[in-house]
Amino acid sequence: MTDSAPLAALVVAAGRGTRLGGPVPKQYRHVAGRPVLTHTLEHLLRPALFDRVLVVIHPDDSAAFAGAVALLGAAGARIDFCPGGSSRQDSVRLGLEALAQAGLPDPAIVLIHDAARPFSSEAVLMRAVLAAQRTGAAIPVLQVPDTLAVLDEAGYLAGNPDRNKVRLVQTPQAFRFGPVLAAHRRALAEGRTDFTDDAGLAVAYGQGVGSFAGDEALFKITREEDLARAERHLAPQAETRTGLGYDVHAFTEGDHVWLGGVAIPHGRKLLGHSDADPLLHALTDALLGTIGDGDIGQHFPPSDPRWKGAPSRLFLADAARRVAERGGRIVSVDCTVLAEAPKVGPHRAAMQALIGEVLGLAPERVGIKATTSEKLGFVGRSEGIAAMAVANVMFGGG
Repeated sequence: MTDSAPLAALVVAAGRGTRLGGPVPKQYRHVAGRPVLTHTLEHLLRPALFDRVLVVIHPDDSAAFAGAVALLGAAGARIDFCPGGSSRQDSVRLGLEALAQAGLPDPAIVLIHDAARPFSSEAVLMRAVLAAQRTGAAIPVLQVPDTLAVLDEAGYLAGNPDRNKVRLVQTPQAFRFGPVLAAHRRALAEGRTDFTDDAGLAVAYGQGVGSFAGDEALFKITREEDLARAERHLAPQAETRTGLGYDVHAFTEGDHVWLGGVAIPHGRKLLGHSDADPLLHALTDALLGTIGDGDIGQHFPPSDPRWKGAPSRLFLADAARRVAERGGRIVSVDCTVLAEAPKVGPHRAAMQALIGEVLGLAPERVGIKATTSEKLGFVGRSEGIAAMAVANVMFGGG
């Protein structure tokens, strides 16, 4: 941002998290192996939107805070901190005063955000800044999906507010800096400590507060189940990749061909440095394609005497190992042999069994098909055999 209109983010992280319980405040509890506060700051820093980021912390948490920031690497150098007060309202005011007294130009806009809402998106942050520039102050809101109820002291239904007129309020709440600091100073001077959020305080001192669309992902970690929800939010999403393989081998003199790891009697054999199994070669390339790891010739060059006459199941097993090392799980494979002869059908079950054994797949996940070329082309002239293969591999998603 420009020096004439700096933006600041103020993160409130001084609370004790009594509703969650336990000896560690919720902002320092771990989600996916890192403190909640680390995730919160990482999401704020990612868009490079803010000129300054200030975290208000409890005086007892300096070591925990330093550890959370250290996990951000070089980006952590952009983060300042100050001690908070006995309430959230006090902590926000002290943070605003720290921004005003830092010897730098006051921010034009400040976003005040709960440390326990770790998943702010760039879209929400941009909406917050634009809304504050337009209206002076604005809050992220969500529609209420369920019917609301007012209960009397005995727990009986006493009424139903119109849910079309109410919203769930989140953070970051966005403000022009000068007015919100002035409102907090007035509240301190008047001894008012009853505000639950900064928007309510701003309205009490005459400032209009607009709204903008929030985000379901901006939930607040308050209870133990919220930590589990945060874990699920950060879990890698499943991704299915598809690889395609194709191979051809010409006939030469011999008495059998290798297809799908099975030796099939035939009047000729296929020419190749290894056992010349086009089906397993195509399937090997298909698996390598799901991880962008070259092809069979790159890993097992025909110029290498080690692979002379080698069974192609070795190549297939190596490709499966490479996929597994990159976190992939083979879901299914599908192969088509293009040949006038020999017939594949009588050997299909044996091929499925062998490929399934190598790849760890049930037979119903191994497709084996065959077709002729209707006497067309090199296959139709019985000059060789071709094979095509498709592999489906899942990555992530636990």
